[in-house]
Amino acid sequence: MKQVNRRAFLRTALGAAATLSSSGITPGTAWGRVPDAAIESTPLTAKLTLITGAGANVVASSSAEGAVLVDGGLESHSGKLVAAALEATSAKRVVTLFNTHWHPEQSGSNQRLGKSGTKIIAHENTKLWLTRKITVDWRPEAYGPLTAKALPTETFYKTTQVYVGDEPVECGYMTQAHTDGDIYVFFRGANVLVGGGVVSEDRWPLVDFQTGGWIAGLVGGLDTLIAVSNDATRIVPANGSVLTREDLQTQRSMYFTIYERLVKALTKGFGPDEALATEPAKEFKPEWGDPTAFVTRSFKSLWGHMAADA
Repeated sequence: MKQVNRRAFLRTALGAAATLSSSGITPGTAWGRVPDAAIESTPLTAKLTLITGAGANVVASSSAEGAVLVDGGLESHSGKLVAAALEATSAKRVVTLFNTHWHPEQSGSNQRLGKSGTKIIAHENTKLWLTRKITVDWRPEAYGPLTAKALPTETFYKTTQVYVGDEPVECGYMTQAHTDGDIYVFFRGANVLVGGGVVSEDRWPLVDFQTGGWIAGLVGGLDTLIAVSNDATRIVPANGSVLTREDLQTQRSMYFTIYERLVKALTKGFGPDEALATEPAKEFKPEWGDPTAFVTRSFKSLWGHMAADA
């Protein structure tokens, strides 16, 4: 089939995002919510700490130069988060912040830390999204554009490596997956891999097709994480508890099965409601709750990659 022009597809999707989908997806009910949980710190290693309660998992690393953060939580929790990170790392300032993608739960500390001179590292697509007003149907209001000081100061396209003290930290792009700017951050020495929004532990993930994510890309992102990890690697998801490589393999199999079922529905000419009625996720993850939003968005994510021009 002829592929839809991606730029045109995204422009159209973003323009339509202010109108709620008839599928029953309600903005803010599954993603973008402000949690009531307290900020808590849990040591992962002598130098790495997992910080929860700021809207997404944050990993803080200590070094002689200062603290390094992978993701920054929501802006409303940024002050408490940064204070907890400095306490956990015994640092006086945050020297580097990674944004694993553009979402507010990951970029909420950009303004606070960017204006103090923190280096912010992200994929180039994440920076591009943050330069504009983003309207998506899973948020009740628009996000961005961020100020110049809050934008990533260092970007890359495929892979990059930075040093935390004398230890290399690897970063890699996961192409179009959860969004079109997802990266992993791998503390290889500690064998701790931060997977961002590509990895989920306690809920159905958000397939943000309006900013470039899609269900097959989610599978591909997990393939990337599986390839760079080993059986002893601890994988930090965007939300929930730390996972193992085996957990990723299980999720990969599940998402691929759902993907195949949705492709079958698409090739039959089904629309979102008809695809949903086939119950492509019926035997998976009941503890994650109703998969309606995930299935509907996953089906819509196929349009930009597999639907003929219309």
